[in-house]
Amino acid sequence: MVTRRTLVSISLLLLVTFSFSQQTDSAKTTAHFSGSVLLTNNGISLIPTFSLGKPATIINLSTGRGRLSFEPELRFSLEAKPWSFLFWWRYQLLQGKRFTLNLGMHPALNFKTTTALVNGVNTETTMARRYLAAELNPGYQLTRKIRLGAYYLYSRGLDEGTTRVTHFVTVNTSFSQIPLPAKLQLRVTPQLYYLKTDAEDGYFVTSTLQLSRKGWPLLLSAILNKRLESNITGSKDLVWNLGLTYAFAKKFVRQ
Repeated sequence: MVTRRTLVSISLLLLVTFSFSQQTDSAKTTAHFSGSVLLTNNGISLIPTFSLGKPATIINLSTGRGRLSFEPELRFSLEAKPWSFLFWWRYQLLQGKRFTLNLGMHPALNFKTTTALVNGVNTETTMARRYLAAELNPGYQLTRKIRLGAYYLYSRGLDEGTTRVTHFVTVNTSFSQIPLPAKLQLRVTPQLYYLKTDAEDGYFVTSTLQLSRKGWPLLLSAILNKRLESNITGSKDLVWNLGLTYAFAKKFVRQ
C-alpha cells in the first residue's frame, strides 16, 4: 500500500533529481533533458482502449546521452491520486535517413484506490500493482511530412488481479507540419490496432490531433478512439479527450 502524499513526493523528487543531474553532468558529455506536462479532461492510457474516465495530468520526462534514454511517465488524476507510473528505458537501435528502429522496456506501477476497514474506520488506501513491458517501434520517413510506422507492446502483470499478458499491435501514419492560418501547424496521426488481453481481444481505430505554433511551448491535442470489434471487458464504443500540453527541452554540450 502506498500513500498519496508519498507518491506525490517521489514524483517531485524525480523531477528535481533529473534536472539537477543533467546540469552537473553537462560539462562531461553531450546530454539532453526534456519533458512535458499534459492537462486533459480524460486521461487516456498508452493503449487508447483504456482511460481514467476523469480529468488527469500526465508528466513525461526524458534524459539521456547518445542512443540510450530514460523516460519516466507519471500519471495522476487532478485530485493528485496516482494512476500509473511507467519507467521507460529506450534505445535507438537503427537511425537511418529514412528507416528507424527503437527498442524499449519498462517496469510499471498501476494504482488502484480501495476502501478498507482499519481499526473500525473506513480508510481509503492505494494499492500498487506491478507490470513489466517491452516495445518494438519501427518507422519509415516517406516524405518530409509523412511518416509510416508500426508498434508492438508486450506487457505482463506480476500481481494477482492484473492482466497477465497483453499484446498491443498497431500500424500508423503521421502527417505533420500541415500549415494553417496564424502560423499554426497541425499534426494528425491515425492508427489501426489489435489488442489482446489474456483471453479477450479486439480491433480499434484511433487518431491523435495536435495543434501547435512554431516556437511556442504550448500545444492543443485531441484523441479519438473507436471500437470496431471487441469482447474486451470495459472497452467502450468511443473514447475521446482534449488536452493542453506544456513542453520544454534542454541540451547540454561538452565544452
